[in-house]
Amino acid sequence: MTREEAFELLKQHLHNKNLIKHCLAVEACMKGLARRLGGDEEIWGLAGLLHDLDYELTEKNPELHTKETIKILEKYNLPAEVIQAIQAHAGQIPCGSPMDWAIYSADPTTGLIIAATLMHPEKKLKAVDLTFLKRRYKEKHFARGARREEIEKCVNLGLSLDEFLTICLESMQGIDQELGLA
Repeated sequence: MTREEAFELLKQHLHNKNLIKHCLAVEACMKGLARRLGGDEEIWGLAGLLHDLDYELTEKNPELHTKETIKILEKYNLPAEVIQAIQAHAGQIPCGSPMDWAIYSADPTTGLIIAATLMHPEKKLKAVDLTFLKRRYKEKHFARGARREEIEKCVNLGLSLDEFLTICLESMQGIDQELGLA
């Protein structure tokens, strides 16, 4: 499956523009993490792009999240590691590989970064730096949905929290136009 095919499939199954932007953000983070960790950027990117493919289908039944995605993706002959990472991001299976840990931690991180950007006086992704992001990160009531305990599992990648957040932030800054935060 090419990236273009994956994006078209995503648009067929997700209609909420913010959810599509979230998937683009996770894709960007996954590519940045693959680059840093020696993974295949395209494969890791596909996992990030497709990880919430069934979100609108399973929104009212979160225990089914990713199970419908797996059914949808069966006919595309994707690498097993992509399927595994998609399942691992939602806790359907334990994280076992660097790609699994990357998506598990990147998923909530994108929400934190978007929320921090919207709180920034300039409201531009490129205006956010690590210091600003970390200040927001330490506020317990800020972006509560961005589960800190999941973000902190980035240590399983051999990365410090600061390095992990920097990779994700810079990766998302690279697609700020697509995210509507330029």
